[in-house]
Amino acid sequence: MINRLNDGIYFDRSNMNRLIGIDIGGTQIKMGAFSPGGIMLGQWVRETGDRPTTGAPAFAETVRQMLEETNGSDATIGIAAPGVTAKDGRSIAYQPGKMHGIEGFDWGAFLNRDVPVLNDGHAALLGEVWQGAAQGAKDAILLTLGTGVGGAILSDGKLLKGTFGRAGHLGHTSVTESAERSIFGTPGSLEAAIGNYTVPVRSNGRFSSTRELIEAHRAGDSEATLVWIKSIRVLARAVTSFINILDPEIVILGGGITRAGAYLFDPLDEFLEEFEWRPAGHRVRIVPAKLGEWAGAYGTAWNARQLQGTDERAAQGD
Repeated sequence: MINRLNDGIYFDRSNMNRLIGIDIGGTQIKMGAFSPGGIMLGQWVRETGDRPTTGAPAFAETVRQMLEETNGSDATIGIAAPGVTAKDGRSIAYQPGKMHGIEGFDWGAFLNRDVPVLNDGHAALLGEVWQGAAQGAKDAILLTLGTGVGGAILSDGKLLKGTFGRAGHLGHTSVTESAERSIFGTPGSLEAAIGNYTVPVRSNGRFSSTRELIEAHRAGDSEATLVWIKSIRVLARAVTSFINILDPEIVILGGGITRAGAYLFDPLDEFLEEFEWRPAGHRVRIVPAKLGEWAGAYGTAWNARQLQGTDERAAQGD
């Protein structure tokens, strides 16, 4: 359990301008409180408690408790979670096999207020655009490199969701000749080429994680170097393709694998020098994410604020 209030701030019910973003993950629930201008005022973390129940899901009760403990029930609230968001933005429509009870769970009805819901990857990108590495960008791509590979797309200032809400699953792009399929059935996916979960396969059992692989690469292990550089080359091919298709001003890389730092970004830059189409010398910025594990909380708070403003303008006839 973590409770952290910056500068000793506690929320009273007279402060109606505060924003709360809640990011529900498989292991932890992270709740951040923000000023309208994006200053983080406090942080709270709880275990998710992903288990079957006969009533409301355990994680939903945890969220309600967190809000009650922090007098957050009157704030503007947004929620992010894994899965495909429903068209009405009130729930997660599709997340099979994980997060018991989250599919179709109506957060607004549960908390008795309007609560917009976002996919966690989408929320992370909005967070980086609001207060992170892509602050102010109108066209941006986020790739999260971790156990798997997630992503999100901002186009002309709007989050690209697609027909069913699955847009941004960039890790499931087919980029190699491998017959191995991703969890969504994509053969030769980017996720399989660089995601942490495939390191044992890619290294013929020598390494169990990306961290081990990079440590061996740093130590001069030629086999580790071959595996690692091959993965980055595939990543560069994918990023080049995304640039050609979406024409972003910036590509943000987040997730645990980016802790490799220069061992990731330097060879990636070298490959992009070779692959990227740069008309009139224009090159797309490739930058590390700034907000880390709190990006989703930032993004879903920002989304809730934006939607609240839209609703208020609609009510006024604007």
